[in-house]
Order: sequence, then structure tokens, then C-alpha cells
Amino acid sequence: MTLQEQLNQRIEKKALLKHPFYQAWESGELSVDALRTYAREYGAFIATMPAGWETLKDAETAQEEREHAELWQEFAAGLDTEVGAAELPAVSKLVAESGALFAKPATALGALYAFEAQQPETAKSKLEGLRAHYSLPASTEPYFEVHSANHHEAAKLLTAINGLSSEEQAEALAACEQMSAALWDALSDIYDKHCSM
Repeated sequence: MTLQEQLNQRIEKKALLKHPFYQAWESGELSVDALRTYAREYGAFIATMPAGWETLKDAETAQEEREHAELWQEFAAGLDTEVGAAELPAVSKLVAESGALFAKPATALGALYAFEAQQPETAKSKLEGLRAHYSLPASTEPYFEVHSANHHEAAKLLTAINGLSSEEQAEALAACEQMSAALWDALSDIYDKHCSM
């Protein structure tokens, strides 16, 4: 099994497109209030992304991520909210875990890959859901427009992971699995707040 296959196998266990929150979004079953909570809470995680790339000494991508965080702020503003500190327990845990994983190159690579490898498809799904089912300002769309075609970051991370020692690759794989679970759990907290019966 290739390293990419091993990484993707770990992601697949908690693939975000299979999460009820994203499925409800795609079918227009989420309330605008649920989208508002997502924008506000999940934005705290999006704001941590530049740190991971800075650990990898990739200043260009770190700056790109800062610009993406600004696009997320526009998404939140279009929903009449703003990004703040995470308040839901699993989202707070995601922010804390990402901070810890992003602090070391091997784990930063695995954790970033868990997010970036999924992002083009999740962004595409969310953008289509926004356009099909929600009458929201155009400012809610650019973050997802940019990321629905953003495959280069995952490819860059995979190349770097392939260049690690076998011990570091094991760390990256474990970080990928940990981040995948944390992302899933954060969505579950938001979903349960608005959608659980």
C-alpha cells in the first residue's frame, strides 16, 4: 500500500462528506442558524491553518492561508456573525489539537493533509448547497469557490510526507488519523446543537 493510500485510508474512516452535517447542508436541510454557528465556531479552526504551514517553513502558503481566513470572515459576515473563540467542546478540542499537531513538522504534515485532501470536494459540495438552497449574500461563496479547485496543497503535503523518514511517516499517519477524527467530532458538535432530535 502506498503512503497516499495509507493516509487516505485513515481519512476515509471519518470522511467529512459522509458526515450528516455536510449531507444536510448539501440537501438544504440545515437552518441558517446552523450555518451561522458553523461559520463562527469552525472559523476558530480555520484561523489556526497558517501556523501549520509556518512550522513547515512555507511562508507563501502560510500567507495564502491567512488570506483564506479573511475569506472565511466574509462568509461569517454574510451570515450576520463573526468568527470568535470556539465554545462547543469538540470544536475547542479541534482547535487545541490542531495547535499541538501543527507545532512539529511531521505531525503538521499529517494533520494538514487530513484537512487539505478533503477540502476540494467538501468545498464544492458546500458551494453547490449554498447556491441551490440558500438565499445568502455573494460574500458567503468565495471561500468555497477558492477551495473547490485547490488541489495543490494536498499534493505538496504528500510530496513532503514521502520525503520523511519511516519514523516520521508513522507520526504523520497518526496525526492524519487524529485530525480526521477531530474534524468529524467538531462537525458532530455543531450538528447536535441544531439538528439532533
